[in-house]
Amino acid sequence: MMIIEKISSFAGKTFTFWVILFSIIAYMFPANFNWIGGYVVPLLGIVMFGMGLTLSAGDFKEVFRRPKDVAIGVVCHYIIMPGLAFLLAWGLDLPPEVAVGVILVGCCPSGTASNVMVFLARGDVALAVSIASVSTILAPIVTPLLILLLASKWVDINMWSLLVSILQVVIIPLALGFLIKKFFGRQAEASVKVLPLVSTVAIVLIVAGVVAGSQAKLATTGPLIFAVVILHNVLGFLLGFFLSRLFGMNLAKQKAVAMEVGMQNSGLGVAIATANFSPLAAVPSAIFSVWHNISGSILAFIFSRLGDKKEKISNFTINK
Repeated sequence: MMIIEKISSFAGKTFTFWVILFSIIAYMFPANFNWIGGYVVPLLGIVMFGMGLTLSAGDFKEVFRRPKDVAIGVVCHYIIMPGLAFLLAWGLDLPPEVAVGVILVGCCPSGTASNVMVFLARGDVALAVSIASVSTILAPIVTPLLILLLASKWVDINMWSLLVSILQVVIIPLALGFLIKKFFGRQAEASVKVLPLVSTVAIVLIVAGVVAGSQAKLATTGPLIFAVVILHNVLGFLLGFFLSRLFGMNLAKQKAVAMEVGMQNSGLGVAIATANFSPLAAVPSAIFSVWHNISGSILAFIFSRLGDKKEKISNFTINK
């Protein structure tokens, strides 16, 4: 078991490397990875189930302790990233499939890796966990509505299909994981130790499948999508940081909001695009999945050096 735990820990720490490596391989040899396209939804469901195993009622205590801070973070997330996505798609006159893909990733809830980045940045982790959890719970309603509002300029939107996709991929697996942890805590705790390995394998396969399925179009649109994804993510970080400052938040809270705004559950974007649109529409989410881990790590390093060392910053035991 110790060997598996070490492998799992290594996989989690080297996640970005494996995603980039298999993306390149899938691009070069798409025929070997096209089959994965049919398994994107169950693969992401496995990731969300694993996330559910890590959740507890305590993760939501900050919602009741600091409802204003959590509300600011969630509202900023669901306004800044969808708004930026629409403006970029419209302002840069993106092709319809690419525009829809950018908007999809912009309308997704906060990413699961953001909490780790906030911890590394010496930010308010308790606040970050609450923002991520609330944005995920709201996703079945908020995400389809935002996609309907913003993406219908380019394609016809089936609201019911979007809702079902999010329920299947996020809410049901998440709820199952949460319930299993609640009633079978010991077994769930043992399973959590291998989650980094399982999540890494699942997300690597998802991204490789998307790259393989859209390889031909990536050859012509790839650089444009990369540029838009990077701009979207960086602007999200900046606006999240400075808007939270305008609301009077301290530095630790600003770091948390910036990360929660700029990092998306891009795997959900891939699943929605695959189930409802086209492989090319899934590419922005796939690229975002790689990029935001790189940019998030860089920003966490910068953030960790900000502020007075005497300032009391939060960690996993904040306010206890």
